[in-house]
Parts: sequence; structure tokens; C-alpha cells
Amino acid sequence: MEFEKNEILARVGRMEQLASIRRYVLDDGKGRGMRAFEVSNASGFDFTVYPDRGLDVGPARYNGLPLTWMTRNGPVAPAFYDASGAEWLRTWMAGLVTTCGWLNVGGPCVTAEGAHGLHGRMDHTPAEEVNARARWNAAGEYELEITGKIAHARVFGENLVTSRTISTALGRPGLTLVDRTENLGASASPLMQLYHMNFGWPLVSEKTRLVAPEHAVTARDAAGEKGLAEWTTMPPPTADFAEQVLSHDLPADADGFCSVRIENPDFGRAVRLSFRKKELPYLVQWRQAGVGDYVMGLEPANCSQPVGQAEYAKTGLLKRIEPGEIVETCIKLDLV
Repeated sequence: MEFEKNEILARVGRMEQLASIRRYVLDDGKGRGMRAFEVSNASGFDFTVYPDRGLDVGPARYNGLPLTWMTRNGPVAPAFYDASGAEWLRTWMAGLVTTCGWLNVGGPCVTAEGAHGLHGRMDHTPAEEVNARARWNAAGEYELEITGKIAHARVFGENLVTSRTISTALGRPGLTLVDRTENLGASASPLMQLYHMNFGWPLVSEKTRLVAPEHAVTARDAAGEKGLAEWTTMPPPTADFAEQVLSHDLPADADGFCSVRIENPDFGRAVRLSFRKKELPYLVQWRQAGVGDYVMGLEPANCSQPVGQAEYAKTGLLKRIEPGEIVETCIKLDLV
């Protein structure tokens, strides 16, 4: 949108004609009662945010075409969450951003903090102090912003609070997600962070290519080793496909951000994912070409592999957050 503020206001009665955050509550199935925010900004890009699922981002579309893969579970309210073992898979919705952590990323395990289910609790924790606003900023941009806090806390345990801001602007085909996680407890706590971003068909197909600067790529296991030579591509849907998990150590630019692009000539525009390397030094790639489970996961993370806290601690690389410390992460997604 190239018009100036005064030119736009002269042409519309309300800014919701062009850009809006629409609030509603789901009223069917396992998602009944769950809050949702639908964000639209006259760029062709729109997305849904679920406050009751940790302010994670669900479906995202460009010009009506989906960018993201959605699981067969559909929207599921957090009341159905079972933290044991891999039961997380029964209530995972996927979409643009699923937050994994903050105490566990990867498989179930038992540590000094207790038992941890697959990928932790963040995605199933309702946010507090949730707010949405749209306004003109000092630079003359019309901003749309959703904010809230997610508490990851336990009596006699961790006391971590994450303040999340999701923002976009009129005419911008993309968004920015910023988390400020503070340790309000009296003791240091493990901090495992992984942003599970799930891209699907028609953006992801046999014509898809991932484009990134030259960098080192490592595999989690033997199945991942098979994908080392093919990580830039995607095969067709394949029965009994064994997931491939790879870790990318991307170089940062002058501003400290790493970037990777998803390109598909049939989609019209590429998707660029950028994240600040200081706090999220790795990009985990989940290459899953199963029938019905056809997804390319690109996952900025502070852990090189999603193997669970107990196993990852053996590497000596497990991050910890000290009392009073604040860790700020930043992720940007844009269509270019």
C-alpha cells in the first residue's frame, strides 16, 4: 500500500476496511471455547493467532493459498492436553508457529525438574493479559499488534514468564514475533527454545527449493543422514516415509540475522524466514514427506537437535537462564 496516511483516511470510513484484527471464539469440536484472532492487512497475507495456545500462530495464507500444513487434529483447546509421553501429538495443530519448550524440546524424558512430555508445555499454555491493537506509528505506518504473557511455572520449580509480541503492518506480507522470557525464580532454569514453523502444500511440493548461504548441515540420526544430500528439495508424498531431522548452522548478516528462503515457481513469491542468531543459533529442519503428513518444518532453535533435555544435556550445550535474566528472541517471516 503506497498511499500516505492522509490519502488513505480520505478514502475509507474505518481502517478495518483495509487492515484489522478480528476476535472470535471457536464453537465446535475440540476447539470449542478457544479464542482466536484473525489478522488481515491488505497485502494478501493473513494469519490466525490462538491466545489459548500460547499465542501461537495457526493457519497463514497468501492470496487465499495456504502457506502452512495443518495436522489432522484440527483446532484443539488446551484442556485436552496430555503431558505424558508423546500424547502431545494428539492435540498438536501445527500451523505457522508452534512453540516448543521451555524445559523440553524433543522426545519425552525425566530430569531433575520431573517428567517432560514431547516438546514441552508452551504450545498448550493459555496466554494472560492478551491485547490487540491497531494504530498509526510515528513513521506513518499503520501497525497491527497482538501481545500477551505466557507463564511457564511450577510450585517448587521454575518461574519463567514470556512476553510475546506479534506484529505486522498495512501492506506488509509478513510478520515479526518477539519473545522476552524472564526468569522470575530464585534459581537458574534450563531453557530450551524451538519455534516449530510448518510449511505445507501448495507452497511445499516437488518443485520447492530451499535457498540459503553456504553452511554446515548435520543429521540427528541415520534417517536424517539420507536427507543430507537432498535438504534443499522435497520428494512427493511417500508412504511410510521416515522423518529426517537436520541441523543447520547458518551465517548471520551484518544485523545478526540468519535467513533461509522457500521458493516454488508455482507460488508466485518466495517465503523468507529470518531469526536472530545470538539467541537462536540453529535452524532445525524437519523433512517429512509422509502421505497426509506432508510438511517442511523450519525451526529456529537454541538447541542443535530436538532430542529431549536429558539427552541434550550430555552435549554440554544445554542453555540455562539465570534468576533475573531476560532472553529476547526475534523471528521474521516475509513474502518476497
